[in-house]
Amino acid sequence: MKDTGSELVETFDGVEVMRYVYRPDMPLFESPKPYFHPLRTLDGDVVTGYRPHDHRWHKGLQMTASWLSGQNFWGGGSYVHAEGGYVELPNNGSMRHEEWLEPGVERLTWWTQAGEHWVDERRTIATSSGEDFWTLEFATELTNVRGEDLLFGSPTTNGRPMAGYTGLFWRGPRAFTGGRVLASGGQGGEEMMGRTASWLAFVGRHDEVDRDSTLVFVSEPGQRWFVRSEPFAAVNPSIAFSEEVRLAAGETLSLSYRVVIGNGAWSRERLDTL
Repeated sequence: MKDTGSELVETFDGVEVMRYVYRPDMPLFESPKPYFHPLRTLDGDVVTGYRPHDHRWHKGLQMTASWLSGQNFWGGGSYVHAEGGYVELPNNGSMRHEEWLEPGVERLTWWTQAGEHWVDERRTIATSSGEDFWTLEFATELTNVRGEDLLFGSPTTNGRPMAGYTGLFWRGPRAFTGGRVLASGGQGGEEMMGRTASWLAFVGRHDEVDRDSTLVFVSEPGQRWFVRSEPFAAVNPSIAFSEEVRLAAGETLSLSYRVVIGNGAWSRERLDTL
């Protein structure tokens, strides 16, 4: 991977497949944080959406926390059940790149809007390529340095049904709206919202070119999926879909994920084999 001083860039066989922006430039309301965009297939097709008009804080693939002890590291408004919806609050936190400890191993810190340092993060990024796909490995260690417990939650834990998004979140390009969702154990479709599966795949069709692409997400065991193909394409193996996760002071939450980005529309048989 090439380091430009603000981005990591990965290229396979002359095709730029990944940009990881670790020094982002974005408004505080969008909760500044590193993100992956664009991600491309080996065919060169873009499989991420960036700052869409409906949710400006959606940026490709990014590690997020929609609700962390009352703070919003996701971006946008916060869901407040008593208010009946989303409210703009002075709680948009940020994640700061501090340094590269070694190639592909990053140290970050999480800060509240009020300037309190709550989390130290160690993030590992690795890539590899196959014949018609490439793989992104993403692992993170989140250490609570707040001095008291941290609670990871979501809009669902705060009262909004079937909106349990928090954690590693992918927003697909506009053309992927209405795409196909498949998952392990013969599962699939919109009913995967809130369910568990060892893997989940999203198949989308591109504008301009006569091609499809397949993304396969492999998550930590037991995590529930937030997934949509309408009104937009999104996948998130949620840290806290319907139940809060408590991280005691000084403790570390370790998570790891694999994202496979493939050319074409993959069959269930191939996905099961993979």
